[in-house]
Amino acid sequence: MKWHKKMLTLIQQYKDKKVALCVDTSSGDVQKILINNIVKLFEQLKPDTLLVQADFKIRSITPVKSDTITYYTHGKASYTLVLEWAEEQKLDTLFYITDVTGFISEEINSVQYELFWLVPADFTPHVPFGKIIKVA
Repeated sequence: MKWHKKMLTLIQQYKDKKVALCVDTSSGDVQKILINNIVKLFEQLKPDTLLVQADFKIRSITPVKSDTITYYTHGKASYTLVLEWAEEQKLDTLFYITDVTGFISEEINSVQYELFWLVPADFTPHVPFGKIIKVA
């Protein structure tokens, strides 16, 4: 799996940077084992990563830990609050695990940090900015 190597390389590159990992929790119909494995990778290689759980709002911001994710079944996701939070925190990099079907405010057309959309699906969605890494 090519994405494993890419993720290892990226996490190692950002070892001394301020990094957050966000999990889109808007759907219970997700690849939970895959997502937990990604979170575990951050937990082991970069334990100072912040774990953000969000759907249409930010549910929690904690140190990265794979067994703490709670999913919801409403299917409503908005990325706006997380993207604004990341800007306020002056993050160097945000990794966002999502299917990229949520809402982004029209006022946000770029970010000042590096953004990676980690897509756990077989299709490649369009993103307005940032880079996509398919992790399926």
